[in-house]
Amino acid sequence: MSQNIFDNEAFFENYKSIRNKPESYNNLIEQPAMKSLLPDLNGKIILDMGCGFGCNCMEFIQMGAVKVIGIDISQNMINAAKNMNDNKNIEYKKLNMEHINELNLQFDFIYSSLAMHYIADFASLLKKIFDILNDDGILLFSQEHPLVTAPLKGPSWNTDEHGKKVSSPVSDYLENGERNVKWLSETRQYYHRSFSAIINALTENKFTILQITEPAPMPEILNAAPQMYDEIHRPTAIIIKAQKLLKE
Repeated sequence: MSQNIFDNEAFFENYKSIRNKPESYNNLIEQPAMKSLLPDLNGKIILDMGCGFGCNCMEFIQMGAVKVIGIDISQNMINAAKNMNDNKNIEYKKLNMEHINELNLQFDFIYSSLAMHYIADFASLLKKIFDILNDDGILLFSQEHPLVTAPLKGPSWNTDEHGKKVSSPVSDYLENGERNVKWLSETRQYYHRSFSAIINALTENKFTILQITEPAPMPEILNAAPQMYDEIHRPTAIIIKAQKLLKE
């Protein structure tokens, strides 16, 4: 069972305060990059795994989706999504993404933003995703970059004599598996997979990889939020777009 740290009230409030900032990483870098890779959603049935506050679910409806199911392991997240992004064509469910086979529904598009790194058995999840995707269906997901998840003690920075970040040390890269690292004053459990482990799991589960993106800040973002220059040294996320193609 995946860790459900987001139902820790103090942690959830801290997380909300970060996500609600206009200058957050998600708002400035990860979400614009994800949106640039969205397929045509008109008339589609969509699953959002780790839907959080439901913002993407609502946007998918506005882009023409006929039905969206948003799942999250956190009841706090589901409650927030229902309050903030309710729609008659959106259904929110408290569900671990490892149990998506219980939905008993086929999807045209499956989406996940910064949640896959919480899953221990990535290959098993990909098999379930493949099974519930329609032929030619698209999987689009982001997760924390392997450079970020690799160090057993958590990511860190090297700084110069003025305290400016200049590089990020990489360690334990080929030691795939569980990590337990302090974040927002709590211990967060996630799973590291090397880049090759991620790609091989996708291809072994019959996905065709369409695009891989390591999102970087645009010049206008750096002008408005110079702290995002850190992303040039070490990207926070990796985004992968893949397709279920059944060959004759």
